[in-house]
Amino acid sequence: MDRNPSPPSSNDDEEDVVPGDSIRNTVYSKHWFFSVLTKLIEVVSSKEDESELNNVEEQVELNEELENDICKVWDMSMDKDVALFLQEFNAPDIFLGVFAKSKSPRLTEICVGILGNMACCQDVCLSISKHENLGQMVLQRLCDSDSPTLLETSRLLLTCLCHSEVANIWVERIRQSPSVYDCVCFIMSSSTNVELLVKIGEVVDKLFDLDEELMLNWIKKGSCQSVEQPADDSPDELPNFKIVPCLLEAIKQICTDKSSEGLDVYMHILQLLTTVDEGVQAIDMPLIDSLIRVLQNMDECGKRSVESSNKPKSEEAEKLGTAEEDFHFKILKDICCELLSNVLQELSKENILEGLKQSHLNEQKCSCAFKNLLPLYSSPVENFLKVLNEADQVLADNLRKAFPSLRLQA
Repeated sequence: MDRNPSPPSSNDDEEDVVPGDSIRNTVYSKHWFFSVLTKLIEVVSSKEDESELNNVEEQVELNEELENDICKVWDMSMDKDVALFLQEFNAPDIFLGVFAKSKSPRLTEICVGILGNMACCQDVCLSISKHENLGQMVLQRLCDSDSPTLLETSRLLLTCLCHSEVANIWVERIRQSPSVYDCVCFIMSSSTNVELLVKIGEVVDKLFDLDEELMLNWIKKGSCQSVEQPADDSPDELPNFKIVPCLLEAIKQICTDKSSEGLDVYMHILQLLTTVDEGVQAIDMPLIDSLIRVLQNMDECGKRSVESSNKPKSEEAEKLGTAEEDFHFKILKDICCELLSNVLQELSKENILEGLKQSHLNEQKCSCAFKNLLPLYSSPVENFLKVLNEADQVLADNLRKAFPSLRLQA
């Protein structure tokens, strides 16, 4: 399904609301919601009994009629009054049962999506966040193998983390759940779903922005994984993840998709890592290579944009498209350049020699970096050039010839 079905129309005879049956100030029927949620409870219970009787573990398809009804609830749950009504009807507890018992990925996705909509209401978000069992079950959904469910789970988490009243509850819950790190890294390093990668990146970005200690723990986690075993709800046989390579793999996948969406999020995550010594140490030469490739791709995109601007296009569409592209590219370039300048000035002679050996650095890549960094970041470039001179004097001299402003400062 490309989209959720539209909410039931108030003009349909079977959906007419009798006096006193409407939810608060809406035209939605309480009776209809009761019937849908009751059917949901019955279906989950019957599937559980059938599974226990036949020892069935495989996934099951969701009944089309029930799916349509639950999707209507999903749509309507964006309404604050509906969200409060669902909360009063203990819908979160019903969804908790769904997460524990359902063998239908689609049903799980929809229920997480409804919770995500409900969490947009501050009062409901507070109640959901304080529900310890539900909170743990939501985090376990990050270990799901179903991409749509992972996307809705990430959206729910981001919504809760953006509510200042409950953000600390979720940060602490995540810190106490080792499997979250494993599952987040697994998603970033293996998913090809760009929309999911962007959303999980926004979750990580928000977490790191909220809690530096959690960021430090995640930076160090890869080296101490053998000591701290992941929880039982982690995917089986996960590798020993390190956060930076996983971030870079996600960036690589987003770039492969030829979309700038989400790159600014990941650039900001990497920028946050460089604000602590442990983060700088965790970021190796492949990061510099990746940042320079991003800048090279942006230069290429800029050329294509100039070429496409010569093609016939309506004046209004051209203005809107150009303004939006320029805005996003400027954000991405600013973050990328600031991060690259921070990393370059931290490199030692040994780092540079290793980078040259592995072809992460060469004259072409350094020229691309300098072209984008100068003149705003002239000081970091100069510091890098001084160390480069010790590692490869010929390359340093060639770069100074190519960039006269550096020659004058030498």
